Amino acid sequence: MAMAQGQGARATREAVPPVSRVAIIGGGISGLAAAKQMAAYEFSDYSWKNRDEFDLWRYISFGSKVVDIRFLGGAEAGFTELWSGTGKDPLRGKPMWEVGIVTGDSNTVQYYKFEFVVMCTGKYGDVPRMPVFPPGKGPEVFKGTVMHSLDYCKLSEEETVELMRGRKVVVVGYKKSAIDLANECAQANQVKGGQPCTMLVRTLHWVVPSYSIWGLPFSMFYSTRLSQLFYERPNQGFFRSLLCRLMSPLRAGVSKFIESYLSWKLPLGKYGLTPDHPFVEDYASCQMAILPEGFFDMADRGLVRFQRASAGWCFSENGVVLDDGTKVEADLVFLATGFEGKDKLREVLPKPFRDLVVGKSSMMPLYRGTIHPLIPNMAFVGFVESVSNLHTSELRCRWMSGLLEGRFELPSVKAMMGHVAGEADAMRRTTRFYRRHCISTYSIHDSDGMCSDLGSATLRKANWIAELFAPYNNKDYKEQ
Repeated sequence: MAMAQGQGARATREAVPPVSRVAIIGGGISGLAAAKQMAAYEFSDYSWKNRDEFDLWRYISFGSKVVDIRFLGGAEAGFTELWSGTGKDPLRGKPMWEVGIVTGDSNTVQYYKFEFVVMCTGKYGDVPRMPVFPPGKGPEVFKGTVMHSLDYCKLSEEETVELMRGRKVVVVGYKKSAIDLANECAQANQVKGGQPCTMLVRTLHWVVPSYSIWGLPFSMFYSTRLSQLFYERPNQGFFRSLLCRLMSPLRAGVSKFIESYLSWKLPLGKYGLTPDHPFVEDYASCQMAILPEGFFDMADRGLVRFQRASAGWCFSENGVVLDDGTKVEADLVFLATGFEGKDKLREVLPKPFRDLVVGKSSMMPLYRGTIHPLIPNMAFVGFVESVSNLHTSELRCRWMSGLLEGRFELPSVKAMMGHVAGEADAMRRTTRFYRRHCISTYSIHDSDGMCSDLGSATLRKANWIAELFAPYNNKDYKEQ
């Protein structure tokens, strides 16, 4: 159990009652949002300067690792016509889950019973996604150091500089963590004897230097009600589908407009980094990365190099070898290859629920991005992505709180499964990268559904002009 330091002593939870109503597993943005509402950077109704005002510390048990979760509801409880048997009022005074916790350096597992569990372990961290190689072509043959970005993040700034300075570094990947890592490597090697960093790029994605396109706010293109009329939303009717089809030239025009700016602003063609798919496909799958300042300046100075590895690669004794035979020497290889957040859930959830984590679409089938129709008295927050993950988590936690308070009833299990299947179908028709549960192109529609369930207003702007043309953000969902 740890005592956080900062603005005076803060009281943290010293003990967990043997039987409690709700357990929140995870202490990131989603976990804090769940604790605050049933947040961490800036909420719709409170700014960062007041971050201690919610007094969340008394609910937090630090240094506690969940090692086991047991279901207490019986073999058939998760496979009823209505979620959790009734589809509403999940807090009925009966413990449904038992959570095993190891605290500090202890090897003793202590079990606590809860009526409801909120999983906020997130999609990133803890379980790295590791590439698989044929025998004799993996990290075991490499004389240098191999490190996943997960382990890199645990190092201090001084340790990272010492690790990378003067060494030949290869970064595998071309998403946000890979780009940030390569940029830090270049900064560390701006000295005499410094070595360039080489990025192995398998799949190209659009990158953005800032949230401004030709001088216009980026949010104008995708975060207004008018702009989202152009894009398909889940489970839409015939006339809405017809409208989307008629709007397809305009939708393509918006994407081309953004691509023209990025191709002008960034030296993508110079380095062979122009994707062959429309920008909207990366936006719709939440794979758009914001570049650190001066990133391509480092490339122009020769401190960052790019090597396409479309066909694959493997390790050699002195570095890496691409499938076309190209050899890249390295002393240090960083694997910025992502994370397996769903595997964390599989490890801790009991059968049969662990086998239900991923649906046919490779996404978690979560109704309103929160409730798995076949897993009773449990919610999942932080597994759906958008441009603003903080807003997404906060509003979902407010919706979840309404469910626990009995303010609305869930549809049948069959209807909820149909709804999430519709989300997967909409993504499949919007982007080739549909295996990520991303709501960016229909985020307002998604928020409307949760507000409607809660009995709150769905139109949040002051007038119809603002409603159509003003971008939506977390401030629009301030509790009234």
